[in-house]
Amino acid sequence: METVTGPAGETLYVARNETRRGSRAPFFVVYTDPDRETRWGFLCGNCETLDNAVDPMGRIRCNTCSNLHRAEEWDAAHE
Repeated sequence: METVTGPAGETLYVARNETRRGSRAPFFVVYTDPDRETRWGFLCGNCETLDNAVDPMGRIRCNTCSNLHRAEEWDAAHE
């Protein structure tokens, strides 16, 4: 797996084969360990940043380029 440096200087591991579809490019799952035991977050495939927001509905939004992954399942009552 590819390694990247996290915001606190830690080594993180990008699983380029685990993706979530984005509006501009995929989001790649990022782990804290090479064994993929603890998920850390996502890497935006459009601008290669770790600065993403995830909400309880499963939406992912890149804070840099606005790449967006919509929730897989949602209820209009949450809007």
